[in-house]
Amino acid sequence: MTRKSGDAGRSTIRDVAARAGVSASTVSRVLGGEYPVSAATRGRVMRAVRELDYVADARAKAIAGAGTPTLAFVLEDITGPSFAHMAHGVEREATRLGHLCLVCSTEGDVRHELEFVEMMRAQRAAAVILVGGTADTPEYRERTHRMADSLASAGSRLVLCGRPPLDPGAPVTVIEYDNEGGAYTLVAHVLAQGHRRVLYLGGRADHTTALGRERGYVAAHRARGLDPDPSLVLHGDFTRDAGHRLMQQALKDGLQFSAVVAATDMVAAGALTALHEAGLTVPDDVSLAGYDDIPFARDLHPALTTVHVPYEELGRLAVRTALERTPGAPDEHLLLGTHVVVRGSVGPPRAR
Repeated sequence: MTRKSGDAGRSTIRDVAARAGVSASTVSRVLGGEYPVSAATRGRVMRAVRELDYVADARAKAIAGAGTPTLAFVLEDITGPSFAHMAHGVEREATRLGHLCLVCSTEGDVRHELEFVEMMRAQRAAAVILVGGTADTPEYRERTHRMADSLASAGSRLVLCGRPPLDPGAPVTVIEYDNEGGAYTLVAHVLAQGHRRVLYLGGRADHTTALGRERGYVAAHRARGLDPDPSLVLHGDFTRDAGHRLMQQALKDGLQFSAVVAATDMVAAGALTALHEAGLTVPDDVSLAGYDDIPFARDLHPALTTVHVPYEELGRLAVRTALERTPGAPDEHLLLGTHVVVRGSVGPPRAR
């Protein structure tokens, strides 16, 4: 049986050193990753760490800034499926590059976001990745510029992923996807089936991601010489409940439409339920499309036509770009493409 010393029987660094046959300082060097150590020595130390369950201590040191270098992933809602895929990409790439990834869900609280970023600055995190749309106001730009300057002064890096870029000169890395272009292509596909009255279930009217998708909806109509009916543009949020509620309201109000484009797949799922509750079938009675291409979109009945966003690659690229950036190099602004995934939920309008 392995003897564990220290509080509550927890293994200490001396236990690891004894098991690996090295000094305690060598164990520190291996866990800190700051000094060259032979592969054989590193292997013995890490094997001893696993055998003695020393992982918890190693992580505690990392969070305190004395062990594995860290980076932070900050988002509004960790339960959102698209953000979960981005977080997966961040975590995998951070692990590949030898960094510990910390996740903060702010629930829309700006103060919480600022406090967490300041904590990451104090811990000298290698990078802080802010994710998701927001209200693009002067206050947002000033606040985020201050964050970027503060992190840069500590040798860290602010990465905006799917957030509005700042004014030129701010020390930030910006990673985006073609949000508006994806919506434009999707709505163009729906219009090409012959639909002329397309209901749009959008997000908050001040949210940058929602606004970009709405602009794509409008631009696709105008490219065909059409003026979308303002009464067919409804606002809520990006949740299933919102899609259900907005769809019920549209049906109750007697709005005339032959197709529905939802701002997210979750909104589309809620709308689909409301349509089924009203005795309508998709796509025979009403066509339906979403946005994001989260995995369950293909499992709906019918499978959902949607816009694929490379969320996992966005997360990987955010980490890789920040951590592999050459000091003094120009700030980077990268744009990833989106594309429409055609499935069974969109067809030609029903003959009336």
